[in-house]
Amino acid sequence: MSAVRTSKMAATEKQILCVGLVCLDIINVVEKFPVEDTDTRCLSQRWQRGGNASNTCTVLSILGAPCGFMGSLAPGRVSDFITDDFQSRGVNISNIVWQCVGITPCACCIVNHSNGSRTVILSDTNLPDVNSEDFRKIDLSLYKWIHWEGRNASEQVAMIQQVEQYNATVPTERQITTSVEIEKTREPLYQLFGHGDVVFVSKDVARHFGFNSASEAVKGLYSRVKPGAYLICAWAEKGADAMGPDGAFHSNAFPPEKLVDTLGAGDTFNAAVLFSLCNGKSIQESLMFGCQVAGRKCGIQGYDGIV
Repeated sequence: MSAVRTSKMAATEKQILCVGLVCLDIINVVEKFPVEDTDTRCLSQRWQRGGNASNTCTVLSILGAPCGFMGSLAPGRVSDFITDDFQSRGVNISNIVWQCVGITPCACCIVNHSNGSRTVILSDTNLPDVNSEDFRKIDLSLYKWIHWEGRNASEQVAMIQQVEQYNATVPTERQITTSVEIEKTREPLYQLFGHGDVVFVSKDVARHFGFNSASEAVKGLYSRVKPGAYLICAWAEKGADAMGPDGAFHSNAFPPEKLVDTLGAGDTFNAAVLFSLCNGKSIQESLMFGCQVAGRKCGIQGYDGIV
């Protein structure tokens, strides 16, 4: 779906809002991973807008969902590239918070053409994240779903509580669904387990807690989520599992014929699951759709061509 069409939809339909990181990805595609202290020619290099929440918006837009991004940027040429790219995708950026201190994060990414692996070196040190006071300024009536990429967790819990307070004042059909992603093995992020109607937990976090499969993880960690929530864990080529009030669910993976680029595959999975659930599909259907779209993404460079 074109950016123009998505922009028109955004004006009339409630949106999905993604809160988290946007950065510049400088992506080098190499024939094989370089040996330390050598010179290597890349097969290609490109600039790409990155960051988990930002990537989720990209995929949602491609799938046809009206969506918006909330996160921090610092003025400059890098942020000009980022905002131009958001707008080319039809992503609403009215909730970007322009910071007076810090620089826009940048990630140097190495994509190994021979096996599709991605290695990321992120410079993300001094740009403040959006906080609960920033969040208080947005018009919640514009959104049907808000997704948080786990970062400054205490502030994000306060944001989710604002949504819960809003939901208590409106009819059921106007209430906002919430979701969180817990990707990094950082202790403060684990408080997010207890918040969100849908909780995405990464393979790395699952392993940190001693689990060796997605099935083990969702069963073992489910007691941490709030009553009635769904816990979802993707496990690369092993597919994905979910646990909810109505039981356990699994989808196999849908790998491409050749792994080309796994950068952003997890964000693609999350976005496809959110898109499917937003459109009234079951958790089983949404898991499968997430795995299908993520599999297609792994077979191409970037995101264009996932549908």
